[in-house]
Amino acid sequence: MTHEMKLQPSPFEKIKSGSKTIEIRLNDEKRKLVKVGDEIVFSLMTNPSQKILTEVLEILPFPTFRELFAAFPPEQYGGISKDEYAVMYNYYPREEEEKYGVLALKIRFIGDK
Repeated sequence: MTHEMKLQPSPFEKIKSGSKTIEIRLNDEKRKLVKVGDEIVFSLMTNPSQKILTEVLEILPFPTFRELFAAFPPEQYGGISKDEYAVMYNYYPREEEEKYGVLALKIRFIGDK
């Protein structure tokens, strides 16, 4: 199955270069449909015609962004510090984190779409 998601420019480029191998998302209803082996097409938010294709290698659930960030080296999720988890609240309200939990989607860049 192929899923579509949007990304800001920095994570988009980091996935494309192969340096970001974990995408972080809420474990909401849309993400519950993602399975290992599925593909995700990421479109660039500032230019939706630019797309990249990735494969889902592993799906790891966590209760909070803080716990997820603590579990991996920052470069795997495109960060610099494990304390950067607070930035996720710019995208997702804490209430949604509490309701759904979060996911580390281990991905592999396949190519431009």
